[in-house]
Amino acid sequence: MLHLIHLLERRFGAQRASHIGMRLLLASALLLMLGLGLLLSGRAAAQAAPVDGAGIATRLLDHLDAGRYADAEAMFGPEMAKAVPADKLKAVWESLPAQAGEAQGHGDVATMMQGDATLVKLPLHYAKAELVAKLAIGADGKIAGFLIQPAEAPAVAAPVAADANFSEREFSVGAGERALPGTLAMPKGDGPFPAVVLVHGSGAHDRDETIGPNKPFLDIARGLAAQGIAVLRYEKRSKARPQDFAGGNFGVDDETTNDAVLAVDALRKAEGIDPKRVFVLGHSQGGMMAPRIAAVSGHVAGLVLMAAPARPLLDIVIEQNRRMAVLDDGKTSDAERDAIAVLTEQVRQTRDPLTDPATKTVLGQPVGYWRSIDAVDAVADAQSVALPMLVLQGARDIQVVDADWGRWRGAFHADKRVEFKLYEKLNHLGIAGEGDGNLAEYNVPGHVDATLVDDVANWIKAH
Repeated sequence: MLHLIHLLERRFGAQRASHIGMRLLLASALLLMLGLGLLLSGRAAAQAAPVDGAGIATRLLDHLDAGRYADAEAMFGPEMAKAVPADKLKAVWESLPAQAGEAQGHGDVATMMQGDATLVKLPLHYAKAELVAKLAIGADGKIAGFLIQPAEAPAVAAPVAADANFSEREFSVGAGERALPGTLAMPKGDGPFPAVVLVHGSGAHDRDETIGPNKPFLDIARGLAAQGIAVLRYEKRSKARPQDFAGGNFGVDDETTNDAVLAVDALRKAEGIDPKRVFVLGHSQGGMMAPRIAAVSGHVAGLVLMAAPARPLLDIVIEQNRRMAVLDDGKTSDAERDAIAVLTEQVRQTRDPLTDPATKTVLGQPVGYWRSIDAVDAVADAQSVALPMLVLQGARDIQVVDADWGRWRGAFHADKRVEFKLYEKLNHLGIAGEGDGNLAEYNVPGHVDATLVDDVANWIKAH
């Protein structure tokens, strides 16, 4: 959602017991809350019998609520305890009220088995937001993964209206057991139609890029399809197949690029699609990766970059955490300052050439993964592919900000193939609001602005 993703891009908003579908370690509450929500999971030993997941989760939350952070740390497995000792856990937990308001208790616990692990979900009620704690517990009863993220909205989208001028059908990206489920919104009538592949922001997103009660990709897909443009949206690999990242040796191409290239190829071959007019619309981190996707594919007609970062993501992550810390009261608390210091040190370690690529640093992800992202220069990639582009930015975006917008404009202001649209009232999701941007509005139901959708439709038709 780069995103910061999704509020910090939203980054890696994991929607299930695994962050980008992989093992994650709790790092910064700010990142977790923005949709960068990550899941921390680890490999458990062979499980002979289910553990008392509900009891373990409840006991952990009781320790955290009571400020017994050493007792909470003692419940962690070795990797978790090393990555998130009591002092870091304290900084994260005590940062939550600054972002979500006063704590108002817990909901009912839900458990399930996934491979060798017991997965637990525990709703957390706050005055300004509904969150959920997710735990992965090994056979020894130790917590191998711990994630806090915004509560998930119902996954099922409303059906297409009977009188709509488009239809939707299931559409797979890739082949075999590794294929990703998706949805193709197809205009009715005679084709061939221009088409768009939607590429998610950071995190384990579903095909609608669900964030709280909002579904930006659903809005965009149906809005464009109603105007004669076919749209493919699909489950991100980290959402649909987190097991593909279990080995820990992966990069941003494994997470995003490769599947988007497969999606472009599949869409070009679909009946009723004009193979010469297949575009990529990337949101947040997806926008940052869109030029790279086009370069690898070689069959992309143009790019739509929506809230796309133009600077190194690791720099943005720190910047956004600092920004989030002062949103409500203009001040940075001691707990927030500690969390940011931890994050800053993790970024330094990530960029240190002496650090082993397998080491987990920022948000518990391997250094090799972050280095693959840090090496992406979206502006240089866009200059290299030299495709028509439409760059979209919300002025109320608190994740991808003026510095990124300015870098895109500075690089392409004289390029007649590139158009820019700035929307005064839109946030990172393309949803309108009033006043300064804030975290709470991510939990307010809304829809992607119709003018933005119209601008995308008109631009695609013109190309």
